Amino acid sequence: MNPTTPTTPAAPVAEGEGDGDRTKKTLTDTAAKEAAEQHIDEAGRGAGTFQDREVPADAEPDPAQDLGPDAEFSKDEDEDEEENGKESSGLATAAAAVVSVGLGIVSLTGAWSGRVAAERETLIGQMKTSSGGSAAQQISEIYGDAWHATALVNGLFGLLALLVGLYVLVRPAFGAPSAHPQPGWIRAVAKGGIALGVLGVLIAVCMYFDLIVALPTAPATAG
Repeated sequence: MNPTTPTTPAAPVAEGEGDGDRTKKTLTDTAAKEAAEQHIDEAGRGAGTFQDREVPADAEPDPAQDLGPDAEFSKDEDEDEEENGKESSGLATAAAAVVSVGLGIVSLTGAWSGRVAAERETLIGQMKTSSGGSAAQQISEIYGDAWHATALVNGLFGLLALLVGLYVLVRPAFGAPSAHPQPGWIRAVAKGGIALGVLGVLIAVCMYFDLIVALPTAPATAG
């Protein structure tokens, strides 16, 4: 019987040692990935938009929050419309003040419509007195009625000037308050139109009732 050479036993290898190293590495990678994702998520929540942030259910909306480019565009649009509305309203008020002054001047100097009305009354008076009439009747029908028609038309222009000027002055008291007050020159022009309108109405009333200049009277006939 031959003697056998003793062999040195190899160190026992623990079962699953290679799998354990891979498991540890996998757990380490997973933990690092989760930490990185958590860091990115926290950073995104801190710098996210209004929709990504956590808002309590009972919290009131903050109008100062950035709601995105659409909200900014809508805000700019509203501001432009408001500015255009204020500009158009100011131009209309200024134009009305100038119109008031123009109407007041017409009430003092007369207009073609007043002349047309006077000529019409003159023609009617001539037709009424063509078949005969006293001198007083002819003066009243031909001259007096034409004079009164002119005064009436001028008085209407003066009344319009007065009403338009008053509208310009009281317009800022109605509607939404404006951040910009009415320019001083508009108020001054409106007051000028009111003054001209009042003066035109007073003169027209005096003319209509023959308070300034009375109608001429026919001389008494002899015999």
